[in-house]
Amino acid sequence: MALLTFVGILNETAMNVTYPELVRIFNVSIGVVQWITTGYLLMVTIVMGTTAYLLRQYPARRLALVAVLMFVVGDVIGACAVNFPLLLVARLIQATATGLSTPILFHLIFTEIPANQKGIMTGFAGMVISFAPAIGPTYGGIVSETMSWRMIFWLILPLALVSLVVGQLTIRNQPIGNTKRFSYLSLLLLSLALITVIYSMSLIGNNGLTGPFWLFLCIGLFLALLFIYVNNHGRSQLLNLSIFRVVPIRLSTITYFNLQFINIGISLVIPVYMQYVLHSSAMVAGLVLLSGSLVGALLAPFGGRWADQQGYAQPVTTGSVLLVIGALCFIIFQAELTAITVTIFFLILRIGFNLAFPNTISNASMLVEQENSSDVNSVFNMVQQFAGSMGTGLLASLISYFQKQTTGSAAQRTMVGGRLDYLIVTCLAILTFITVVCNYQIQRKK
Repeated sequence: MALLTFVGILNETAMNVTYPELVRIFNVSIGVVQWITTGYLLMVTIVMGTTAYLLRQYPARRLALVAVLMFVVGDVIGACAVNFPLLLVARLIQATATGLSTPILFHLIFTEIPANQKGIMTGFAGMVISFAPAIGPTYGGIVSETMSWRMIFWLILPLALVSLVVGQLTIRNQPIGNTKRFSYLSLLLLSLALITVIYSMSLIGNNGLTGPFWLFLCIGLFLALLFIYVNNHGRSQLLNLSIFRVVPIRLSTITYFNLQFINIGISLVIPVYMQYVLHSSAMVAGLVLLSGSLVGALLAPFGGRWADQQGYAQPVTTGSVLLVIGALCFIIFQAELTAITVTIFFLILRIGFNLAFPNTISNASMLVEQENSSDVNSVFNMVQQFAGSMGTGLLASLISYFQKQTTGSAAQRTMVGGRLDYLIVTCLAILTFITVVCNYQIQRKK
């Protein structure tokens, strides 16, 4: 499941460095092209909302089979796409597979692994889901530069097929059943809420913070509240939201959202910024992310072991501090940014992210009863994917908005949009540090 999750999440961001090329090939704006990432993340989010029910109702082995087959179908369609709508459809099919595989991975850890080893095993899972989106632009940049953007799809196909065989031979987890029927209305409301909110973010790229943006944002928030009411008061249910009665769960959710928003968002901003402002190639823009991705990912299991031995507060707090330092560097030294300095700052940010990210969900799973672990799994994975979707949607739209201005060169306009993106990332990093400190103070008192 880790292998399928890896190729699924790798595929999320592998196309980021191809945005300028796809703009030329399909004759669409960067605000439209970003939907191959934003739409992917959004579909993953919606599917993850169903996994709490599915993992209790069906064997994980069967769900894994469905996931890998859908990924293969989407991969082949994407490689052969002749227009942008077909490429987007292919990405959405693959996203459905990723939306299933990631919660299955965490479900197996939460239900099969002893409590004193959950930290390190969640660290390995965190290594996969944080390393893959960051190395995606590196992989995509090298492949698109040396071969073709279509080969991004073909080269990962064998890994999915390996996952198909090995998964069916090894996965044996059994479902425990559901006390309530599946709530299709809750799923519909949740999907509409997520789509509407993300769509409101995309409107910024065309007109800024105008009336349509606020209208769709308010509609999305209303639908979200309606989803909560229907989910909690009907005879059927999509998610058990009673887990949010625990204050540390609420704080951990905010932390998890911010971490993934920063992770996915900055992985999109850096390649675009480097190509437009620093005039780097797609390959160089991708390689800049490589060192931070490698070091951060390799540290994730050690962060998990640190949590197993000393508790979750130390690695998560340390990670949030490094996250703030790394984000601040992009703001303070923006005028002097080069490929080397971007690499260093991203390295600091990624180390902090990987210490905090997997340990946050692992800690949250320990705060509820075992039968509610699938709800924590589903909600947190859904939140982190929605955060990634918002990160790409909002940050790409801001750059697109400033690129469409008439004053200054393309590089200058992109630099202004990049400055605002870096400021947003820094504010979220500071907020993350505050929620982490409050969270573990409350847990310590209890």
